[in-house]
Amino acid sequence: MCRHRLKRFLVNLSTAVFATALVLIGLRLLPHPKLSDNLFLSTAVYDQNGALLRLTLAKDERYRVYTPLNEISNDTIKSVLLYEDKWFYYHFGFNPVSLIRGGWISYVKKGDMQGGSTITMQLARMYWKLNTRSISGKLKQILRSVQLELFYSKDEILEAYLNYAPYGRNIEGIGAASIIYFDKSPDKLTLPEVLALAVLPQSPSYRIDKNTGYVGEKLTKARNELFVKWQEKFEVDNLTKALFKLPFSLRQPENLPFYAPHFVEQLLKEDFNAGVANYKISTTLDLKLQRLLETQIHSYINRSSNKGVKNAAAVLVDTRDMSVVAAVGSAGYFNNEIEGQINGFNIKRSPGSTLKPFIYALAIEQGIIHPQSVLKDVPTSFSSYTPENFDNRFVGPLSAAQALIRSRNIPAVYLNNKLRNPNFYAFLKKAGISKMAGEGHYGLALALGGGEVTMLEEAKLYAMLANGGALREVRMRKEQPVSNSTGLLSKEAVFIVLDMLSSMPRADSAAAEVQKLPIYWKTGTSWGFRDAWSSGLVGQYALIVWLGNFDNSGNPAFVGSNSAAPLFFNIVNSLQATQKLYDVNKIIPTNVKKVDVCLSSGDLTTVWCKRKGKSWFIPGVSPIKVDTVYRPVLIDKKTNLPVCGGKKNANTKIEVYEYYSSDILDIFKRAGLPKREPPNMEHCRHAFDVAAGINPSITSPLKNTVYTIRESKEKEERIVFTAVTDANVKTLYWFANDEYIGSSDQSKSVLWLPKKSGTFEIRVIDDHGRFDKRNIQAVIINK
Repeated sequence: MCRHRLKRFLVNLSTAVFATALVLIGLRLLPHPKLSDNLFLSTAVYDQNGALLRLTLAKDERYRVYTPLNEISNDTIKSVLLYEDKWFYYHFGFNPVSLIRGGWISYVKKGDMQGGSTITMQLARMYWKLNTRSISGKLKQILRSVQLELFYSKDEILEAYLNYAPYGRNIEGIGAASIIYFDKSPDKLTLPEVLALAVLPQSPSYRIDKNTGYVGEKLTKARNELFVKWQEKFEVDNLTKALFKLPFSLRQPENLPFYAPHFVEQLLKEDFNAGVANYKISTTLDLKLQRLLETQIHSYINRSSNKGVKNAAAVLVDTRDMSVVAAVGSAGYFNNEIEGQINGFNIKRSPGSTLKPFIYALAIEQGIIHPQSVLKDVPTSFSSYTPENFDNRFVGPLSAAQALIRSRNIPAVYLNNKLRNPNFYAFLKKAGISKMAGEGHYGLALALGGGEVTMLEEAKLYAMLANGGALREVRMRKEQPVSNSTGLLSKEAVFIVLDMLSSMPRADSAAAEVQKLPIYWKTGTSWGFRDAWSSGLVGQYALIVWLGNFDNSGNPAFVGSNSAAPLFFNIVNSLQATQKLYDVNKIIPTNVKKVDVCLSSGDLTTVWCKRKGKSWFIPGVSPIKVDTVYRPVLIDKKTNLPVCGGKKNANTKIEVYEYYSSDILDIFKRAGLPKREPPNMEHCRHAFDVAAGINPSITSPLKNTVYTIRESKEKEERIVFTAVTDANVKTLYWFANDEYIGSSDQSKSVLWLPKKSGTFEIRVIDDHGRFDKRNIQAVIINK
């Protein structure tokens, strides 16, 4: 009978245990909210190296950073368990022994109030906001703690407790406490810091001096008492023991960093507008570079305030991955006089002349100019638009490179008028310049800053030059991938325009004398002296500097070259002193060559040219023709009159005259540099040939011949160009359908490979301007 009863008891017990286990498992598996769901959280914003830029308040005006248990150090967990609840992993939500002891001390002995609460009970009180000062409240707390144990694992409960626990002031959770007090994440704390935080939740209000942040005697005593218990359980080396003898303080919330305010607020605003709850933002900003820019801006504003210069902004972008590494939105975020909370690097402003390099790059790419092409800076009307220069003067003929460097307006408008497919407006649209009006709204004035851009948009354009004409979007978040590139300019055009910009004289001439790294930069001044810009490339960085007033008021001091450029180069000098920089335009593209030109016209030089130089050009693209400014005229020695039709002999001489258009001659006259007037040659039909010998005669290729070229042997089957010339010829220039092929000495040949089948006019011009031409046909076959 007893054996039968025992068997029944064991069966019933097993059934009960099994049923209980099923209930417990069922309760654990039932859907239930995460313990973090009730928490309002702060947002922590970091620079690219993990330095804190800002920690925001949560919606309930608390600092709270939720930290998973696996991101909290083992020492922190062990210290909390040692101090708060050493039996945490063994009880079922409450500890009867601790409760009895706490009740005995509190109510029988009338001692200090002892709660006897476990970690689970403390979490229940904070989670459900329970009043546990009464017996009924304590019972509710016990029941709720059992509920927590039924629905959540021990690790989930411990993690939640560490994120709910108060740590003084309006700081809750180990994550916020670690960041605020020690400027560290919870997994980086030292043992003295760990133990200090472990004792804070029991009495968070009176252990820290609110005014200084220095740790009071009570906190130090509580921490050291916990350290004694720690040593009883864990080994501690002498170095760690020594740390406990050092004084320490806790940084207060008032002293939290507030770096790069405009940059940070732009990211926070983006998340808010997108409805994204992002509690940790890792940015591309480099705090050291941010401080560098801020320091230079503040120093410059202090020195220039007597000129009415009170505000400035600057942006620095690493062109390698398009990271915004520094961004200063104003000269003082809290300066109400300048409306300092306006984000200067993200508002639309007139860029003045800072976009001219892109007009010149397009003109180079479209075969309109090369660097030594001569442009006219003379009074010019473009339909109803008559632009003027900033200095209200005209300088006459000058090279394209000089026109860009000296920021002459008429040449820029002229080139803008010549651009096609794309024109400048279409180029800016493709580059992603936002909020542009219709093309007719700007007209040709777009070349002179008639449109508006943000500093970030301008940085993107200049970064494109550093990347060989490939446009990519700027990045402000570390996790944001580098965008795919869009080719807007050729590498050849970019190389040439940067080479032109490298000749810009620096604003600080003394530093320029020792400069080794080329700086590619341009200034700009908007109409009415409202904006002063200096934009360019400093090694691998795109740097944009702006000076002005947010209320759009003008100031004669706001001239790019006079005000923005000095600040630009103050930053340049600091970058060169602190960063490893390299030249982004060092490698010459394979399709860029140098050619001898006559500087007075920008065309191929002749024996008559008196000013010779070299120019970059792109074969098959750049405009190349023979100079006609310097022309020889055969003069009778006795009468000093021109001789028509004839050759030089003992009674004649050759004189070289400069032939300029009337508008340029007028500029020379006004400048006090009148040119010698060429003789009247109306009675001569072929005056240009009077001093010439025989025209060159093409001997190869043969006239009206079909040349077949096999793709498999195109290197061996290139067409040979040769010609017979007069004895006084030194150089021959070869063209195919007006495409410049190359030059050669009179006795040498040029090899040519057509890009496609077709009929071609082959033309040769010698350095006296004489020429010969013939047609050939080329057929390319796939063999």
